[in-house]
Amino acid sequence: MSQEIEIEFKNLLTEIEFQKIKTAFHIEDHEFIKQENHYFDTPQFSLKELGAALRIRKKQEHYVMTLKEPAKIGLLETHQTITKEAATEMIKTGQLFAGQIVDQLRKLGINDKSITYFGTLTTMRAEKNHRNGLLVLDHSRYLTVEDFELEYEVQDEAKGKVIFQEILNELEIPIRHTKNKIRRFYEQKYKEMG
Repeated sequence: MSQEIEIEFKNLLTEIEFQKIKTAFHIEDHEFIKQENHYFDTPQFSLKELGAALRIRKKQEHYVMTLKEPAKIGLLETHQTITKEAATEMIKTGQLFAGQIVDQLRKLGINDKSITYFGTLTTMRAEKNHRNGLLVLDHSRYLTVEDFELEYEVQDEAKGKVIFQEILNELEIPIRHTKNKIRRFYEQKYKEMG
């Protein structure tokens, strides 16, 4: 298990803005790597209500289960590496394997037996180091939605915010209040459920 604090800034993009960033940062198509995010919650969306999220991410042939929960600054992420077989079983049944994630869920007051698999969000992602941070360009598809997003992951929140706003200003991209992927996924799921 590993834990880390995630501090990131994000902004939804139009497809034209996405292409503009690719050009400005010299990002080639072959630099994008496919990753699948498989999302879980209780039927009552208990994790969502706590501002938390649970996913299994498949990146190349590696599988990591991550629980994100609010922290004083950013999000606390708890990571647990799992096998392909474990990931497949959890997606199929919704039943989590014992480990650090289940322990952390219990600390949050969530019954791990009530967890359900909700669906998959697929992202083509490119990453570039930029001014002591990580610039992330995502093209995602989930349910009936396709979206484009810029993220900037940093260690220093104040400096990161300034740099992120400079990037958007230089490329004439408006700042848009952007929810994280899992929130966008669940809001779309709500819409489609009727």
